[in-house]
Amino acid sequence: MTEIFPTNGSKPEDFAIVARGLSKKFGDEFAVRDLTFELPKRTIMGFIGPSGSGKTTAIRLLTGIYQPTGGEAFVLGMHPKEFNSEMRERIGYLPQLFVLFQDLSIWENMNFAASLYGLGFFRRGRRIKEILDYVELYQHRHKLARQISGGMQRRLSLAATLIHGPELVFLDEPTAGIDPVLRRKLWDHFQHLKEEGATLFVTTQYVGEAAYCDLVGILANGRIIMVETPDGLRRRAYGGDVIDVKTNNAIGWDIINQIRQLPFVLGNVDVKPDNTFRLTVDEANTAIPQLLKWFEDKDIPVETANEYLPPFDDVFVQIIQEEVANEEAA
Repeated sequence: MTEIFPTNGSKPEDFAIVARGLSKKFGDEFAVRDLTFELPKRTIMGFIGPSGSGKTTAIRLLTGIYQPTGGEAFVLGMHPKEFNSEMRERIGYLPQLFVLFQDLSIWENMNFAASLYGLGFFRRGRRIKEILDYVELYQHRHKLARQISGGMQRRLSLAATLIHGPELVFLDEPTAGIDPVLRRKLWDHFQHLKEEGATLFVTTQYVGEAAYCDLVGILANGRIIMVETPDGLRRRAYGGDVIDVKTNNAIGWDIINQIRQLPFVLGNVDVKPDNTFRLTVDEANTAIPQLLKWFEDKDIPVETANEYLPPFDDVFVQIIQEEVANEEAA
């Protein structure tokens, strides 16, 4: 096996997924280029990006459906092109589209999926009931797949993906086109799977779902811009933690300029309506007490001072804008 961690002694089998320079080209165009990241075990990783950014291609490379044009990947310590039946039983894959049988019932579809993984007859029934309860479909088990809603079909697909208890689950836009309530329920299921020891690789174009992940990879034009924790994304986007301060009375520009010069304040101070201003600091939990003390010394009453958590839509836009600006400057 190729040694791709020569410096720190880690091995590919220490991770659920390792990718190094992974690329896929169709004709003259790259669908993904130079994907490089590690996914620790028992972790949820979100791959977030717009349609056409390479999310599905990445999954197909990591599951062995596509062969790479360049680079390499290890999934559970093995090259995807070398997967055998035993390895594939350790993996679950939920594709974007519904691929089960429309004219079979929910139970019959699950029975078919369970048989593919060799679940015995008696064990199979118990497992199907368990997993249909898990996705809240057991009471609908006699309905034909074509008679159920799109959201129920999505849950049925998830149940078929999980029927054999995989340790690594690939979910390709599992929440696309479904209502926010069901979307949240699915993410609750994903968190439960992680707690039970599974690793999840989830693609999505819903930027807000970054909050549910342990690690987030942002994709644009087939490339990973960065891989970070959700909190790390905010810090990378804004250069630190963000604080909102509201004073009882309006403050002048001379005070604003003095705030800019404080050693724990980074960058500009953004003045908002209603005597509120927003600033970036290195660490919010240490900067807020220092800031309150500074205002007290200046005899300026402060109504509120709280950390502001920018929504991930804003974080994503900020990161993409900075990437475009960097490319134009290069």
